[in-house]
Amino acid sequence: MTDRLIPGPHGSIPVRIYPAQGADGGSAPGLVWLHGGGFSSGDLDMPEADWVAGQLAARGIGVVSVFYRLAPPLAFNQVGGPLSHDGAHFPVPSDDVLAAFNWTLTYADELGLDRESISIGGASAGAALAASAAVRLRDAGQHTPYRVLLAYPTVHAVLPEPSPELAAKLDGLPEESRFRPDAVARMNLNYAGNPANLADPHAFPGSHELSGLPPTLILNSDRDSLRSSGEAYASELRAAGVDITCLREDGTIHGHLNTPAHPGALASLTTMAAWLLSPLNNTRVGSTAESYAPSSSKEAS
Repeated sequence: MTDRLIPGPHGSIPVRIYPAQGADGGSAPGLVWLHGGGFSSGDLDMPEADWVAGQLAARGIGVVSVFYRLAPPLAFNQVGGPLSHDGAHFPVPSDDVLAAFNWTLTYADELGLDRESISIGGASAGAALAASAAVRLRDAGQHTPYRVLLAYPTVHAVLPEPSPELAAKLDGLPEESRFRPDAVARMNLNYAGNPANLADPHAFPGSHELSGLPPTLILNSDRDSLRSSGEAYASELRAAGVDITCLREDGTIHGHLNTPAHPGALASLTTMAAWLLSPLNNTRVGSTAESYAPSSSKEAS
């Protein structure tokens, strides 16, 4: 792997490049990957960035992991008091992501990547940035990602209501592992910078026009308040005619890719790699994860 600084509209952007193993000098599929952290934390060294990228590279997928500019520091469960302005608000982090994706396209040959097979993805807040980048690229008429990979995403300005099944699972979680709607609203506003930006589909694409987007995989954690956003987004994508696979990794809580020792993390990595490597007309791959959406590899029960 190699650390680099690439140019962006707001200054240099740190990226970490993981060449695809086993490419034998040919062009490999690529992934621009975005860590989570509530928009205001996280880095290239956290397992959700480094371990995930390394595992995907070992499976033949070249990864460019991006350290986008972060929103002001915010304790997730903090719901009162003024917001800080000491950080980057929308659209700055999203601009970083677009710059990193376009840079990866431009230097695909140097990176050993197939320019037509470069996807974008992320986890949690990083998934929100990946989803919004796909919408921004579509709306600008630019080269869109090959595929969009969203791990336990939060893509709605207002967290949707959980299903009865999810609500029952959340009741058994300790408070520190839950994401209350008021805390999610504050996190989103901290990223958006002002209430008007919350309604911008380039900030939070959920509940907006989604037609024409690339094939998408949503891989939700099981006992996770934010699963309601991932499930709702899958339904919205399906209604818009997008090729969507939505899976739930059984026995996990939010952020399970950040805990490599958990068996669900490795199972998810296997699913992610298989989906990214599968032919475009066969994106609904088998998985050890429990399917949730009817369009995924098994019918929902």
